[in-house]
Amino acid sequence: MKAIGFKTSLPINESESFIAFETPVPQPKGRDLLVKIKAISINPVDYKIRQNSAKDTVLDTPKVIGWDATGTVEAVGEGVTFFKTGDEVYYAGDLTRSGSNAEYQLVDERIVGLKPASLTDAEAAAMPLTALTAWESLYDRIRISEQKDKGKSILIIGGAGGVGSIAIQLAKKISGLKVITTASRPETKEWCKAMGADVVVDHKNLVEEVRAAGFKEVDFILDFVDLNSYWDDLVELIKPQGHIVSITGSATPIALNKLKNKSVTFSWELMYTRSMYQTDDMEQQHHILNELAKLFDNGTIKTTLNQTLKGFTVENLKEAHRLLESGKTIGKVVIEY
Repeated sequence: MKAIGFKTSLPINESESFIAFETPVPQPKGRDLLVKIKAISINPVDYKIRQNSAKDTVLDTPKVIGWDATGTVEAVGEGVTFFKTGDEVYYAGDLTRSGSNAEYQLVDERIVGLKPASLTDAEAAAMPLTALTAWESLYDRIRISEQKDKGKSILIIGGAGGVGSIAIQLAKKISGLKVITTASRPETKEWCKAMGADVVVDHKNLVEEVRAAGFKEVDFILDFVDLNSYWDDLVELIKPQGHIVSITGSATPIALNKLKNKSVTFSWELMYTRSMYQTDDMEQQHHILNELAKLFDNGTIKTTLNQTLKGFTVENLKEAHRLLESGKTIGKVVIEY
């Protein structure tokens, strides 16, 4: 099969930042599915790992990355119970295994869902990683419930990105929250409104903008951009006994003591935790993806696909990474095979 990977971490404009190569089609065992891939989408994690996982070294065999895909189940391991050959599926994969930038991939059935029937391959491929991240942030970390939280306020830092785009929809359409999100350009503000945001504010004067919009403090905050840059603003804006979730990591220690007087809860969210550690509830991602598929199919939420590149080529993968690295993308970028 054809795969595209890299042997060393290079800037995306270098000729060998990605290379195409041939490799045997893997065979499924246990709970693995062999998926023939139809479309993939690109996320910030893709370029971050490309930039950092083979620095100052040259790998013997190319590293294949990629963590969003849709495709058809070609074969199943002996332990598979959720799927059968021929099923159309979508998933976000596993950081510890070979990725989706290939014609075929092995993936554990416990982190795979049935593809939404109403979406094209490209529309479906755009969704797993960001939708799982948003869902887990809202419902596994904060544990929002409609009964106790409907009508409360949530501030989403980075509303026009992949995760923000679906988090707006879930918070508004599933949980009935008042959604405030950040965006600074006219086109990103329009996108956030189209996703369902009640209020869009500029991140450059965050506290003043949120308060000018009528919110002294907010119940919940999701950080999808840069926790260090916004920390003091988030501390000021979060309500006593509120909850902050971040997916962005931190190069320097976070001053959690600033949350003490307000008894605020802080959580990290990493969509890969369940697969990376084979947690007892790993198959929850299978159920979440199936639940999301129902929401897509009944029209409650919509895909955040915004750009499709045609053809599984080195050139298209480079272009997708270049777009993501620019920091200017809106919604999701997909490569359709």
